[in-house]
This record gives sequence, C-alpha cells and structure tokens, in this order.
Amino acid sequence: MDEMEMEAPVGSIEAKDPFAVAPPGHSLTEDNSKWAWGKPPQIVDPEQALEVAIASLQRPKVRDEMFKLLYTGVSIEVMVEGYVLQAFHDGKFMPDVGMLIRPPLGMYIAHMAEEAGIPYRLFENEDAGTEGQMDDQTFFSMMKNNNPRMFEFIRENVNESIREGNMPSEPTEENFMTMDAPAPREVPTEEMEMPPEEIETEEEAII
Repeated sequence: MDEMEMEAPVGSIEAKDPFAVAPPGHSLTEDNSKWAWGKPPQIVDPEQALEVAIASLQRPKVRDEMFKLLYTGVSIEVMVEGYVLQAFHDGKFMPDVGMLIRPPLGMYIAHMAEEAGIPYRLFENEDAGTEGQMDDQTFFSMMKNNNPRMFEFIRENVNESIREGNMPSEPTEENFMTMDAPAPREVPTEEMEMPPEEIETEEEAII
C-alpha cells in the first residue's frame, strides 16, 4: 500500500483539512444577536458604567477576592482590563466606554488597597509609567541638531551656574535613612564658652 494512500490518524494534524475552515469575513455575514455583545449595550454612559463597577467592588465577596489577587501580585492594570473585557462579553457596555472608565476605576482600586493597607502594583510592567519617554541625552542631542541657538543658550546658562558654584545634584531616593533630620537645637553662646581655667594658651598647648 502506497504511503500517500495511507489514512492519517483521526484527530492528528495531518488528518485536518486546511480548507475546512470558514473564509475570512464569515462572521460579518452571521447574525451576532445570539451573543450578548452582539446586542445593544445595557449602559452607554461612562459615568453610569463607572458607578456600576464601583458598586460591584463594594460587595464583600468581590472586595475580598480582589484583595487576594493584589496580595498574590496581580497588577491593578490586569484586573481592570479583565473586568472591562468581561463586561463587554456580557453586553454591559461597548469597548469605548470600557476604555474611558479604565483610569478612574484603577485609581479607585488603588485607593481601596491603600485604605486596607494592602501592597499593590499599579501597572503590569514596572517601567510602564516612563515607557516611551525621551531621555535627556536624546533631548539635548536633537536640540543641538535642530535648534543649535537654544542649545548654546542652555549650555551657557548651565556653565555659568557651575562657575558660580551651583553644582547640580543627583536625585536620591527618599527613605527613612535619607529623610531630613530635625534641626539641632541652638545652644546659647554662654553655654559653649569654656571656663577661663580650662582654656589653654597656644604656648601651653605646644609644651
């Protein structure tokens, strides 16, 4: 029996017909009203959608489950995206409304975590807040090429400030070791003066 005529095992990749799939755009020809997201949304006002989301977070069971996820390290960003996706799947609101309520909903969850004293991560990536920002080196390099007059003006001002003794200091992370210490108590001058018998002259000190 020829190998080409051998039938592939049922369920294997070889037995799958590559043409036995729906053509592109097939879903656009079907009636999606059988799905919740294919029907008109229940909420179209972003403020109302945010109120509904906050009300659900006030339920003890939902709040406790949310705090457990925060304890395990799940970021608030992931939790909010999961809620928006599930709400759209359930037909509560459209994706545009979900995008509008994401920032305030995330801030509210962070507020709840702070009140409960629970550590949390706001974003999934630690550098999400600074991702895509232009660093100083790139900024001054572009300014030197595109606006040399402004670059020379800034450089001259910086050099003049350095000549006056104003050296730029690097930012330091603030913690309990770098916190400003309380100012020392000013001691009156009379308390700092030594008695005459204890003052040594320069000649006595040399001897």
